[in-house]
Amino acid sequence: MGKVFDKLCERAAPGVDLRAVLETVVELAVEIAREGREGRKIGTLFVVGDCAEVLDRSRPLILDPLYGHAEDLLQLDRPEFRETVKELAQLDGAFVVRADGTFVSAGRYIDVDLGVTDGFVSGLGTRHAAAASITVATDAVAVVVSQSSVVRVYAHGRVKAEIIPELFLMTRGRLFADHAEVQQVPEAGLTVALADGPAAASG
Repeated sequence: MGKVFDKLCERAAPGVDLRAVLETVVELAVEIAREGREGRKIGTLFVVGDCAEVLDRSRPLILDPLYGHAEDLLQLDRPEFRETVKELAQLDGAFVVRADGTFVSAGRYIDVDLGVTDGFVSGLGTRHAAAASITVATDAVAVVVSQSSVVRVYAHGRVKAEIIPELFLMTRGRLFADHAEVQQVPEAGLTVALADGPAAASG
């Protein structure tokens, strides 16, 4: 598993040690995608790294629920805080996460640059547009939980990985793709982004 995240971080944030934090954020995103909240699917957005620039290019949608709390309580590796994040994920807006795993803000509206079109994928909605835009404008990496329960990782304005949560738990080592190409996995009966190989129809 370590090699998978090392490879992803090398593509997404070369020269920046985000591996451990990105791995944990992706795992948390997968949990949110699988579990939802109160019996319904939810979507959310995590923006990891380059916090000063991200905060400059975003604004609060609501009074920040994380404001004023001690940093040691806002750590990604605290199990009780992870549960808080899952509750807050029901709110509109993005989470901003420092490269050391500290959550610095929640409920942020990301300013979308409509001039950035390369990474916009038709049909994916505003969270994905925000992820593409903020990762072009900054050195951050964005992790999007779609309400369709797919988790996508963006860097430099493009999708670097697509993760189907159920398969992530079974075959973690095969879920990252250079170009997020989607190929059928017959033994699982689902589509998933594979590490190598050309794109194929999902059937």
